[in-house]
Amino acid sequence: MTRSRKLLIAVPCLALIVIIAAAFVRHLHWDQRVFYWFSTISFAPSTPSEAVGLGDFGATIEAKRIDGVDDNLSGITFDPERQQLWAVVNAPSLLLGISLEGELLSRHTLEGFHDVEGVTYLGNDRLALVEERRQTIIVMPVPALSGALKRDDFIDLRFDLHPEENNEYEGLTYDAIADRLLIAKERDPLLLYQIGDFAGKEQDRFALDVKDVTHTQGGGIFLDDVAGLAFDPHTSHLLALSHESRLLVELDGQGDVISYLLLEAGHANLTADVPQGEGVTLDDQGRLYLVSEPNLFYRFERPRADDKNSTNGAAAGSAR
Repeated sequence: MTRSRKLLIAVPCLALIVIIAAAFVRHLHWDQRVFYWFSTISFAPSTPSEAVGLGDFGATIEAKRIDGVDDNLSGITFDPERQQLWAVVNAPSLLLGISLEGELLSRHTLEGFHDVEGVTYLGNDRLALVEERRQTIIVMPVPALSGALKRDDFIDLRFDLHPEENNEYEGLTYDAIADRLLIAKERDPLLLYQIGDFAGKEQDRFALDVKDVTHTQGGGIFLDDVAGLAFDPHTSHLLALSHESRLLVELDGQGDVISYLLLEAGHANLTADVPQGEGVTLDDQGRLYLVSEPNLFYRFERPRADDKNSTNGAAAGSAR
């Protein structure tokens, strides 16, 4: 066989191997893992208050099933006034009150709502919910008792910036410090929007100050999708959750990635992958909560100081 003929055979074979390898790396999200590892390796906060520090968290409640929910558990938010969580189910449309241990406290049918994917606590006993395909935010008072809630009874704010489809707005969180609502378009393309002066313009459906802040505040997001958002008032950092990438990332105010958490078995005390993370929130004690389809609840916490000391002591003892 001539040299030129060998090249004619070898080059396509090599190209095919490269394509297969690239597809394999992309399928396993190794490119994202490497990106985040290099992005965060040099960051070392001088004090714990400078960053959420997702790499320090470990699961303390894993894959707990929420009573009375079969499927489609979606967004979650922390209510500091009641020291509990609120979660939504998109089909059938439900609002759920959940304890910090993942126990069902209340259940509310959302009549007239469609494809509710996100929820966030606004303060002053108010919640905001987002309907994905309708591209609409509904503001409502926190319900006092279990029972049905009718959509027509509440303020709705529509901002249809894209053709209606099933990959619109999923992530939703509120920054009370700057009075802004942050909303993530799931993918195709992945976008981050901000509605400024939200409380001030809540009653005015035609004066919403909507800005695309994808590049200024979401520049470090290298994910296949964004299914959930959470804002940390202590650091003013943003958490973005991806169920397709099985990642939770922390972004600072400039959109740079600060830390990340792999939602896979063998990481963060997880014994199995988080199947489809859909919502994330932080409480006022720094604990992290995550919900996943079909009906799973997770809580993550940093190790306590005494746990760290005992771990370090054991390590020192084994070294001796």
